[in-house]
Amino acid sequence: MQQLRLAYSRLCKEGGAEPQEAVLQRLQELPRGRLDLAAQSLTVDTCRALGKLLPKDALLTEVILSDCMLSEEGASLLLQGLCANTIVRFLDLKGNNLQAAGAEALGQLLRQNKSIQSITLEWNNLGSWDDAFATFCGALAGNSALQQLDLRNNQINHKGAEELALALACNTSLQQLDLRWNSIGLLGGRALVNCLPRNRGLWRLELAGNNIPGDILRAVEQAIAHSQQRQAASRENQARTQVLSKEVQHLQEEKSRQFLDLMETIDKQRKEMARSSRASAARMGQLQEALNERHSIINALKAKLQMAEAALALSEQKAQGLGELLATTEQEQRSLAQRQAKEHRLEQQEAAERESKLLKDLSAANEKNLLLRNQVDELERKVRSQQEQLFLARQELTNTVAELKARAIQAEERLELEKKRSRQSSEDLEQLRAKEVEHMTRHLEESERAMQERVQRLEASRLTLEEELSRVKAAALSERGQAEEELMKAKNQVRLEEQQRLAHLEEKLRLLVQARDEAQSACLQQRQTVADAQARASQLGLQAEGLRRRLEELQQELSNKDQEKVAEVTRVRVELQERNGRLQAELTAQEALKEKVAALERQLKVIAGDHREALLDRESENASLREKLRLKEVEIARIREEEAQRANFLQNAVLAYVQGSSRRATSPQK
Repeated sequence: MQQLRLAYSRLCKEGGAEPQEAVLQRLQELPRGRLDLAAQSLTVDTCRALGKLLPKDALLTEVILSDCMLSEEGASLLLQGLCANTIVRFLDLKGNNLQAAGAEALGQLLRQNKSIQSITLEWNNLGSWDDAFATFCGALAGNSALQQLDLRNNQINHKGAEELALALACNTSLQQLDLRWNSIGLLGGRALVNCLPRNRGLWRLELAGNNIPGDILRAVEQAIAHSQQRQAASRENQARTQVLSKEVQHLQEEKSRQFLDLMETIDKQRKEMARSSRASAARMGQLQEALNERHSIINALKAKLQMAEAALALSEQKAQGLGELLATTEQEQRSLAQRQAKEHRLEQQEAAERESKLLKDLSAANEKNLLLRNQVDELERKVRSQQEQLFLARQELTNTVAELKARAIQAEERLELEKKRSRQSSEDLEQLRAKEVEHMTRHLEESERAMQERVQRLEASRLTLEEELSRVKAAALSERGQAEEELMKAKNQVRLEEQQRLAHLEEKLRLLVQARDEAQSACLQQRQTVADAQARASQLGLQAEGLRRRLEELQQELSNKDQEKVAEVTRVRVELQERNGRLQAELTAQEALKEKVAALERQLKVIAGDHREALLDRESENASLREKLRLKEVEIARIREEEAQRANFLQNAVLAYVQGSSRRATSPQK
């Protein structure tokens, strides 16, 4: 307490006074948290310094100033210092002869201070001044911190007791009140008895040595006993509620901990699901890229097919050109035949004899020409059949292209459906797509084989045509030699025309051979494109096989993940069921506790009802006793009036007698 001692010395010097040695010595010897200056005569300066020191000191919890012979001013200064203090819990002002100013200062202390719980005011003189004590009681009514008050030997009369009763009716914190050795009397006791039913906190009230009748003391004792019972029941209820609240809090903490564990497991599962979804999304992206590549390959194949169609269209145009050339050759042959017929007629007219043999030769030549014409017609029919075959091949190619386009569109639609469906539908879609690719590859292979077969047939027909043309050419050359030998002598002009016709035919044959070579080159290009398409189809089949294997692996991984998730979910469900079982058991226990609490509350209500009935009975008894007392008082007042009248009569009679005797005594003297 050295710091308190130094502060006291400094405040005394600032106030221009010397500190008291006894106070300094006592401050040096005091224990921590306690200011004990009992039996020390404190001056006003010391009280002023202590009043300034008490609001600032945060260590003192007890202030003992008993028998310090405090003056009114010193007590006011000390109590003003305590008004702003929030640490002091116990105040002892015993034996200081506090009067009106002290009572008012105590009232101010009770109004402003919210920390003091016990005040001892024994052997003071607070009840001698009614107005000051009424101020003190008014402050006590509004105080919510004070629990113990000692007012022994304070000259409290029945008016002070009535003020205290009013304060107790409003106060809810005071638990112990000591009013022994005062002058409360009958009226003060009645006032206290009347206020006790409205006060629920007071459980100890001492009224010995106050000239209070025994029945009132017994009523006070009964009220205090009821209050003690209520306090015990409330304490028991508070203890039970605290225990129950602790149990509920423990259960809530356990539930919150279990809920947090559950949320952590759910967060982990969500993270794992998000990770797996991201992985599956990445894999789906890779598959989508592979599908896009396949689409690009299919588009390239479509472009190549379009190029093949263009080549076929060119070959058709060339075939049409060959047909036109054949038609022109036929027309020329017809025109030549007509001219030859005219020339033969002219020659027959000019030299019938000489040309008789030539006519036979010419008839034979005509027959040979007819044979050649027949052969040319056959060649034309073969060319037309080849054109029809080419036309059919082109139609088949267009049909296959249309089928491929339709299937590509169907595949795209199925891919869009696959994106919207689940993983199982994606697996089925992949299988269907693989089957379609296999079907397409098979169809392409079949069409390619058919084209190869057709090309081979065309090659065979071309070879046969070349052989026939070579035979026809050889026959034509032999016949031409014979005709030249036979007709050389007949007419040089006919030979020249024949030579020109043969030259023209050779030119046409050369053109036909050139067209055949071009058709062969076109067929070779188509073969090359078909071979490229087959290679690309094989590559696509390999890629599709790899993608299918990758999809199978991904599906296996997804199935494993799903199995793991299902196992984890079942485990979590089992744990949740167990926790729910425990929580239900706890809830049943809580319900049992709640039922116990409800039973206790019902018991309390029953006890409270009994207590109310007892109080009502007591109040009715008190009312009857009050009525009897009132009647008795009326009777006593009547008796007093009668006695007063009798006394007046006696006084008048005595006065009359005295006056008469004095007159009788004075008359003889006269």
